[in-house]
This record gives sequence, C-alpha cells and structure tokens, in this order.
Amino acid sequence: MFVAFVLIIIMGVLLFRTRSQVASLRRRVDMLEGRGHAAPAQTPEVAARPVVAVQPLPPVPEPMRAVPEVMTAPAPPVWTPPVKPAPEPKPVAVPLRERMNFEELFGRRLPIWAGGATLAVAGVLIVKYSIDAGLLSPLVRVIFGLIFGAALIGGGEVALRQEAKVRDARVRQALAGAGVASLYASVLIAANLYHLIGPVTAFVGLAGVTALAMGLSLRFGAPSALLGLVGGLAAPALVGSTEPNVPLLATYLALAIGGLCTLSRTQRWMWLGVGALIGGFGWGAILLFAGALDAASSISLGLFLVLLGIGLPLLIATGKLQTLIRAAAPLVAAVQIAALVAIGGFGLLQWGLFALISVAIIWLSRRDEKLLRLPVIGVVIALLLLGAWPEPLLRDFAIAALALAIIYAAPAVFSLWRQRGSIVEAGQIAAIALGGYAVTLFHYFLPDGSRDHPLALVALAAAALPAGAAALGWRSETRRGDARFVTLSTATALLLTATAALAFPHWSIALSVGLIAAALLLLGLEAEDRRLEYVGWVFGFFALPLLAGGSNGLDEFVRTAGEPGTIELAPALLRWTALALVAALFAWRSRYRAVRAIAQGLSAVLGYAALAQVVPATALPLVPAAALVGVAVIAWQRTAARLLPALVALFGLVVLWAAWPLTVWAGSAYISLVGEPMLASGLPMIRDAILRLAVPALAIGGALWLARARMPVLAWRIAIGAVLVLGAAAAHILFKQMLAMQTYDDFIRLGLIERTIWEALLVAAGIAVRRWRRPIGLGITAAGVAHFAWYTLILHNPLWWDQAVGGVPVISWLLPAYGLPLLLLWLAGRYEPELAARFQTVRSLAQMVLILMLGASVLRQAFVGTLLTVPGVSEMEDISRSVVAIGMAIGFLLWGIRAKSRLWRVASLVLMIVATLKVFLFDASGLDGLARIGSFVALGFSLIGLGWLYSRQLTKDAPLTTSG
Repeated sequence: MFVAFVLIIIMGVLLFRTRSQVASLRRRVDMLEGRGHAAPAQTPEVAARPVVAVQPLPPVPEPMRAVPEVMTAPAPPVWTPPVKPAPEPKPVAVPLRERMNFEELFGRRLPIWAGGATLAVAGVLIVKYSIDAGLLSPLVRVIFGLIFGAALIGGGEVALRQEAKVRDARVRQALAGAGVASLYASVLIAANLYHLIGPVTAFVGLAGVTALAMGLSLRFGAPSALLGLVGGLAAPALVGSTEPNVPLLATYLALAIGGLCTLSRTQRWMWLGVGALIGGFGWGAILLFAGALDAASSISLGLFLVLLGIGLPLLIATGKLQTLIRAAAPLVAAVQIAALVAIGGFGLLQWGLFALISVAIIWLSRRDEKLLRLPVIGVVIALLLLGAWPEPLLRDFAIAALALAIIYAAPAVFSLWRQRGSIVEAGQIAAIALGGYAVTLFHYFLPDGSRDHPLALVALAAAALPAGAAALGWRSETRRGDARFVTLSTATALLLTATAALAFPHWSIALSVGLIAAALLLLGLEAEDRRLEYVGWVFGFFALPLLAGGSNGLDEFVRTAGEPGTIELAPALLRWTALALVAALFAWRSRYRAVRAIAQGLSAVLGYAALAQVVPATALPLVPAAALVGVAVIAWQRTAARLLPALVALFGLVVLWAAWPLTVWAGSAYISLVGEPMLASGLPMIRDAILRLAVPALAIGGALWLARARMPVLAWRIAIGAVLVLGAAAAHILFKQMLAMQTYDDFIRLGLIERTIWEALLVAAGIAVRRWRRPIGLGITAAGVAHFAWYTLILHNPLWWDQAVGGVPVISWLLPAYGLPLLLLWLAGRYEPELAARFQTVRSLAQMVLILMLGASVLRQAFVGTLLTVPGVSEMEDISRSVVAIGMAIGFLLWGIRAKSRLWRVASLVLMIVATLKVFLFDASGLDGLARIGSFVALGFSLIGLGWLYSRQLTKDAPLTTSG
C-alpha cells in the first residue's frame, strides 16, 4: 500500500511537471518560427515605388502592375489600383485535448516516470526479499544494493550520452533518480539494520549520496531531484526497522533535506524545498509518536526540528510563498518540539530544546520584519505547554517559566520603544506577564488560601515586567501614537488587582480595584492618553459588583434598603466611602461629559450607601431627601446643570424609598375603583407615609424650587409630577389613618364624611395652588371633583349604598357633599369664565343632576333617617317625591327665566311633565278621599302657576340663552 501511495504521488507530480514542460516547449517553438511577431508583408512593387494619384481612367480588362524603377528618367504617371497586403497566416492553435490526449499521457509520458520509480522500489524490495529468504549475507545485500544504484545512475549517463538515439530526456532522469533512491536505501540498511558501518561512516555515505543527488539533478534536470526527494524520504520507511536509530535517522534526514533545499535555491525549484520540509515534518511526527525517546534521541530530534523550522527554510528558493514558508515552518517546529516536551515527561532537557526553538524564533523575527509576529505565537505555544504540564515541581516549573519569559521578553523590551517597536512587542510582554501568572495560578492556587501570599508576590513580580516596559517609554515621543503604553498599563493594573486580591482581605477587593481605576484615570491625564481613562472606566464599573464580596457584602447591600444586617462597620464604611470618592474623582477629572454625568450619579448613590451603614434604618429614608436638598442648595449657588446627574440620582433614591408605600397605596386605590372600600388597615403606617412619602415630596419640592432657574424643562416636569404623586399619596394615607376607618362598619358610618372632607381638602389645595401654577391648581381641583363624581355620586351614593348621612334632615353631610361641587360649578363661571363658557351645557346639566340627587336624598332622609337604603317607600314619601319634583321644576323655570337660559326652562318642563304623569298614573291611583283631592289641587295650582309664569315672562322680547 505504501509503495502504491508513493507511486501515485510520483505520477501526479510528474504529470504537473510534464504539462509545464509541454507549454514551455510550445512557446519556444513559436518563438523560433517567429509566429505572431513578423511585420505585415508588402509586395515588391509597392515597397519599391510610391503610387501617384491621377485622374481615374476607364476600367481595363486586367489591372496593370507597377514596374520596378530601373531607369534614370522618371516614369509617366500610371493609374494603379490600391494593393492590399496579403493577410498573414495565423498560427493554428493545437487544442489541449490534442496535445495531451490519453495516448500521449499514458502511452508515452507516464510509463517512463513510473518505470524509474518502480526501479527504485524494486531495489528496496529485492533487498527485503533477500532478507526474508536468507539468500545473501548482509554485506552482500548492501553491496548489491550499491551496485544496483550505481548501475542505474550509469544507465542514466549512457542515456545522456546517447541522446541522439534515445531522444527522450526522461529516460536518463528516471534512471538517475532510481539510482539515488537505491543508494540511500543501501546506506541506511548497512547502518541501521545490519550495523555493518558505524555512525560516522553512515554520515559520510549519506552525505555522499545527497551530494550525488544534487549533482545528478544539475546534470539530468528537476525530475531526478524529485525522484531523489521521494526516494530519499521514503527509504527509511521502506527499510522497516522496528527500532530506528533516531540520532542517525535525524542526521540523515537533516543532510537529505538540507541538500534538497540547497538545490531548490540554486535551481529556483521552490516545490523541491517545500516538499522536503513537508517530508521532514512528517518524519518528525512519526518519530514523536513512535515510542519513548531517550536523551540522545530527544536531543537529536529536537535539533533536527530546530534546523527544519529555522535554518532549512532559509535555503529554499525565493518566491511569492517565501514569507509564508518561513513563518509556517518555525511554528510547526515549535508545535512538534512542544509535543516532544510533553512526550518526554516535561523534563528540563526537553524544555531546553523548546528554549532553543524559541531563541531561533526570536532570531528569525528580528532578521525579517515580515516575521515580526512570530514570537507572539511562540509565547502562546509556550503558555499552553506550561499549562498542560501535569503536577509540575516548583523548581522545574520556575526554571522553565523564567527561562522562556526571559527569552521572549528581553528582545521585546529591548526593541519596544526603538524604531522597530510596535504594538506587537507590547502585546507580547503583556501576554508573557498575564499568561505566565495565569498558568502559575492554575497550577499552585489552593482554595484554602494557604498559598495566597506567595502567589501575590508572584503577581507583583509579574506586574514589574509590563510596568518597567511602560516606564521605559514614558519619555518616548511615539508613546501616544499607538496602544503600546495603554496595553502595558492595563496588564500592570490587572496583575496589581490579582496581587491585592490575594494579599489583602476579601472585603477589600472592591476597594483595591476602585483605587486602581482612579490611578489609571490620573495616569491617563498625566500621560495625555485618553485610552487609559477608558481602561479606568472598566475597572471602576467592575469594582461595583465586587462590593458584594466578603463575608458581609450582601448584608451591606441589604442595609441600603433599610433592612437589618450583620456588618463590620469600619470595613463597610471604608469600602463604600472610597468608591464614592473614586466616582467623584471621575466626575471631576474625566474628559468626557457622559462619563462625568454617570460618575456623579454613582458618587451620590455610593455616598448614600456609605451613610446607610451607620444611619439607623428608620431614619434612612431621610438621607437621600436631605442630600437632595443639600445638592440643590449647592446647585442654586453655582450651576444646576453641572449637578443635575447627582440630583437625578438622589431623586431616584427618593423614588425608590417611596416605591413600596406608593405601590401599596396605589393597589388599594385601584381596588377601590370597583367598589372595594379603601380601609386604613390596608394602607401603610403613618411613619412610612411621613418618612417615605411626605418628607421626600417636600424635599423634591424644595430642591425643585432652589434649582428652578437652570433646571431643564423635562426634569422640571418629572419633578413636579413626583411631588404631586408622592404628596397626594402621603396626604391621603395620613388622612385615612387619622380617621382610623379600619372595618367595613366604619366605612358605613364614616365613608361619606371621609370622602366629603377629602374632596374639600383637594378643592382647597387646588384653589391655593392655582394662584401659583394655574394648570396644576386646576388639575388638583378636577381631581377632587372626579373623586366626588365617581365615589360619592356613582359608586357609593347613599341612595343605593349603605352610607350614614346624619340624623337631622337638611343639616347633614348631604348638604356639604353635594353643595361643594355645586359651589365649584358656580365659582367656575366667576373665576374661569372662558373655561365655563366652553363647557356651559355640561356645567348646567351637572348642576341639574346634583340638585335633583340632593333633593331626592334629603327627602329620603326625612322619612327613613341616616341610612337611605332602608327598603320600602310609604305613600306619603311617594307623594312627597312628586311635590318636590314639581317644586324643583318651578325652581328650574325661575332660574332659567332669571338667567335667560332656555336649557333650564326646558329641563323645568321635562321635570314637570314627569311629575304630572307620576301623579295621574301612580299617586292618584293609590289615594282616596281628601288625599286624592289634595294631590290634584296641589298639582292644579302648580300647573296654573307654571303656565302663568311662562305666559308672563315669555312675552318679553329679551334674548334667550342657554347659560345658567
């Protein structure tokens, strides 16, 4: 199978080379024949003599040709038709299918190359057969192999000398290549299998064969070199030794591949050098995973891989892929040596080999600017290898890690701030420091904290590397041009964070990170590098969740909400206060407005949290309210806009404190909209209403008044809305708690009284505020009217809901309950004429409804007492309803006449008609004797009086309106 695989590779490569040679040969033939390059031909006549244009003559049977000029006398002008040059015959392109058909490829070209490869393999197979059959002694087998190889090479030389008879260069190339492969195999068998020659002799023999292959390729061409490549690399595998001599094999491979790479450079055959490198790395992988390697094998294999990755690629011919090859080969070599380190048990010997390839990578990167990033990948491989080290001894780990750190860091620090220095070196230094410490922490950190302080010292030592590199560039003029300085500073900050996390108590981690953030901000200002400030933001925000760290971190958070918690006062106060000051520093010194705003708000919140650690929970809601007023005083003295973020943050804290009582109150209010009484037992206590609603409302109002001059419109409106909502909720809760309406019986007894007083207070507040802010005052007044309309007039009306109205008719709570909205409707026409005129019809209808409801309620109270929902209606009460309705109709008419309002007069007629129908259809049918007569008499006089009024007043010509 392996032989077949080799043959397939040979045939494919030869096919590619054959096509290239055919194309080259075609171009040479075209060049020799001059096709496509000759100038257009001209006839001798045209070239010898110019044509003279004369008057056209009659056509003649045959065109006359110009005669070459041989006499001295000028010839007379002769008419000559224009002669076109003969078209040049175009070269006939032979299609690719015709040039490379089946017979050409498989009949004439490939058999020769396949025959050469077969001869090479046959030599090896003959030797193996003789071994298996025991026909020949080892010495004779080797000698026969050398003779066979020499004979093949001689046959190639004969074919070269008999070129006239052979007429095919591939014959000598195939024979010479097969001979080289046979010589390789014979020398390896003699040294590696039979031990007939020593290592020195084998080295000389292999070097001689390699030199011979190079010479033959120069004499016979590239195919010989290709066959030598395949045969030379495949010979060790074809020999089939179970215990190869790795040092000898590595030396052989180094010589063979080195010769091929040299030949690749001299002949500009890049494919030859690349193929040799690929084969070498393939052998490296085979030797790595074939079995355990002793010290000598490890050293030889490591040196071979270093040579293969660094030295030999320099010998390959230059071309477009030169940089890619010289970059990929060292990385492959580094990966294989890393595998050698792992297979070899991570011994110091293997680490030394990896250090060697690392030094070689550094040298190569400094030799070629295009390979400047190679060391970065080398650092990554080294860190991964260190991380994969299972249970390393501290001494060995320290030696390997420090050695690699010096190898990769020293050149980077040296060139960092020089002309060639770039972000690549800075990233390499940061990766060494951070990655090396991360690997150390991975191996040696213990959860019980017993190694925290030594690891903290390691972190501090690691931080010295990027810090020192950054300090070297402090005076560099190019420091601000790229991210070198900020990269190193960030790495230093991360390592200092790790140092603080391991060296100090856990509760101080947030404090340490916050201080590092402040240091980055100040360093960025001093260095005039804004990117450092960005890093400071990240550290500052990362410090916030770290506040929950430590044994009492969560309890400290709980205390900010007023809940009890077990804390250590000094650490808690120090943590929160320090971070508040760090945020204040960002708010003061940051270059960016958005950052200053966010930091200012955070500073206010963190300052409140610091006070929450010492202020009792009962008084804690007063802290943000007092702070809000204090900041507003400062804003009033200076500029409100600069302190607006702090005002907004404190406002948010105030609202958060008010959230719970406000939510409870709003929930009870929502349920009351559908008829569930709003009892004091379901509302917050008086203390919560004062501390968390009333005082914050006053604080927001005071702050709003102090900072009103420069307050943005949107912020002003939000603050006003908060004052109104919090104030209304606090006032309503206090009002409910003072009346102490705890049960449903209390609601029956005090519901109407409570609503009437509350509505009166709302109306009074609205009238008072109207002088300061008319829209707000009208809104409060409208809220009072809406409260009456929904709760008293519709939902809990005493006529259909159990509500005590008082024991004395007229002088009861019905009069103020209905009188207040009637008074407001009347005052609206006086103090809000424009508004009243716009809604005049609605206003008049509302007055009529209120008067009718008041009359019906007072009449009902006169017969049944304080609860109007008593079932049953007496005859006298029923007749009284008609009488009251007629009286109201007369009153509506009189008011309509006085106010010249047609709406009131129409309402009077409608009410009178309803009352008349009621008397005739219902009242009279249930009466007898004098009662019936009295009712009709009363109705009659009422109708007569109503008609008389209409006849008396409507005859006047005064204009009528709908006002009232």
